Amino acid sequence: MRKFILVYNPISGDASFKFKLDNVIEAFQKKDCIIIPLRVSNDQESDAFIMLVKEIAVDGIIVSGGDGTIHSVINNMLKQEIDLPLGIIPSGTSNDFAVYLQLDKNIDTCVETITKGQRKRIDVGKVNDEYFFNVASAGLMTSVAHNADSMLKNTLGKIAYYLKGLGELPNFKALKMRIITEQQVIEEDVFLFLIMNSGTVGGFPNLVPHAKIDDGKLDVLIVKKCNLPELMSLFISFLKGIHCNSKYVTCLQAETIYIECAEEVESDLDGELGPKLPLNVTILSRKIEVFCSSQESI
Repeated sequence: MRKFILVYNPISGDASFKFKLDNVIEAFQKKDCIIIPLRVSNDQESDAFIMLVKEIAVDGIIVSGGDGTIHSVINNMLKQEIDLPLGIIPSGTSNDFAVYLQLDKNIDTCVETITKGQRKRIDVGKVNDEYFFNVASAGLMTSVAHNADSMLKNTLGKIAYYLKGLGELPNFKALKMRIITEQQVIEEDVFLFLIMNSGTVGGFPNLVPHAKIDDGKLDVLIVKKCNLPELMSLFISFLKGIHCNSKYVTCLQAETIYIECAEEVESDLDGELGPKLPLNVTILSRKIEVFCSSQESI
């Protein structure tokens, strides 16, 4: 029988996954798989995860939670040089990466995807000494995930992020940034930059329509300074996927990116608080392996 460690966050999303745990274990047992559950709700519990992985020979690691839980697990795996395939059961408020991989929240579907064993190696971004699997960002909206009330997030889901973000718009100012890639140097007053592995961020499915998670490239989207009505119009164009035609948006690809700002600015990695600028960003080509439903779909 195959063995998997199931890392689950009991407070992710609407906090309902813990009530489904027995159903998950049963579904895997029907596929001749043993599940070893590990409850984690904060970074202090990461040592237990590392000890468990090193003490038990398993065939893979399964994560149930949102992008933040996946972020924590991947960072622990890479820092401890653990190379095991990763399965995802999306159950968080933000499940951007699972959406990109075309994984839904249906437990039976997730179990089927993992137990069929189809895998794909994907890129991972590195920012200073930390890793991200989906997005690194700074500027407008990046603090929303950290400041939105947890009860509001559990009740309203992603709408809570948008409500919080809209409230911040009138007070936000552009930041003078210098962005250096292997091909160009950009010095602009910037509202926001996103360094993406996939094209799905913040619930927007087509921020970079041609992004691939195994092409050895990072996709960079820069939103330049504009007035409030133009910014609101730009967010509508994000939903329609036509923002790349805007004079206020710069899109590019790079393997290495350096970003600095004269002001103190914190970054965000996969919805978690990241290091302060300056950032040294690189791509680690096909660094981790994930269970996926279709090789061709991503």
